[in-house]
Amino acid sequence: MSSDRRRPGSIATGGKGVAAQCVALVSSIYAFAIGRGLCSENPARGVKKTPVRKVERFLSEAEIARLADALDIEAQQSANPYPPVAIKLLLLTGCRKGEIVNLRWEHIDFEHECLRLPDSKTGAKVVYLNAPARALLQELPRMADNPRVIPGVRADSAGPVIDKVWARVRKAAGLADVRLHDLRHSFASVGAAGGLSLPVIGALLGHKHATTTARYAHLSADPLRAANDAVGARIAAAMNRKVGAAASAEVVTLPSRKGNATG
Repeated sequence: MSSDRRRPGSIATGGKGVAAQCVALVSSIYAFAIGRGLCSENPARGVKKTPVRKVERFLSEAEIARLADALDIEAQQSANPYPPVAIKLLLLTGCRKGEIVNLRWEHIDFEHECLRLPDSKTGAKVVYLNAPARALLQELPRMADNPRVIPGVRADSAGPVIDKVWARVRKAAGLADVRLHDLRHSFASVGAAGGLSLPVIGALLGHKHATTTARYAHLSADPLRAANDAVGARIAAAMNRKVGAAASAEVVTLPSRKGNATG
C-alpha cells in the first residue's frame, strides 16, 4: 500500500473531488427521503459543486511494453507470480481492481472463456477472456485450500500486496503518474483506437450507461482520421501530377456499343 494509506483512527480528508461527491451523495439521500415522505426539503439543492477534472491516462504501446517487462522482472525477483498476474489481468480484461482481487476460481468459466462475476459495481457481470488472459489464468498455480485466484499473504484480500507491487513496478517502468485504474482506461483506449464502437467498448467494460463510455469518443475517431488521411494523400498525389505527364499517358479508346452513334 502507498505511504499515504490512512492510519486506523485517523480522520479521512479529501480534496475537491471528495467534496463534490459528498454533495451529490447528500442530495441523493435527501431526494430519497423526500420521495418517501420523510422530509420536505433538500439542503444540498442549490449547493454549487466545485468543477472536478476527470483524470484520463492511457498507456501507449511503448509504455505497455515497459510495464510488461517490469512485471516479469518483479515476478522473477519476488518469486511471487500472483501480484504481477493480477496487474496484467487488469490491463487485459479492463476489469476493476476489486473484480480481480476478489476473483475466485469458481468464477472462471474456461469452457465458455469468460469470468462470471456474481457481484461488481454494476451488479452481476460476465467478462470475456481473450487468449492472453486465458493463458495467464491457466498457467497460474492454485494455492491449496484457498479459493482466491490472487491470494493474499494471509487468507484475506491481496489488495494491499498488489498496491505495494504496483508502486515498485510503475516506478521501474517509468510510469509514476499511472494509477491501477488507468489500466482499465488503457484497455478501452486500445479498443477505441482499433475501431471498436462505443457500445461494444461499454459492453466489454460492463458500463450500464452510454454516457460512461462517452469519454472514449475522441479515441474512437482515430481509425477515421487514419482513413481520411489515406484518402487525402491519394487525392493530393493525383492533384500534384504534372499536366504534361498526364497528357503523355496512353489513351485507351473504349469500344462503343453496337448500333450506338459515335462522336
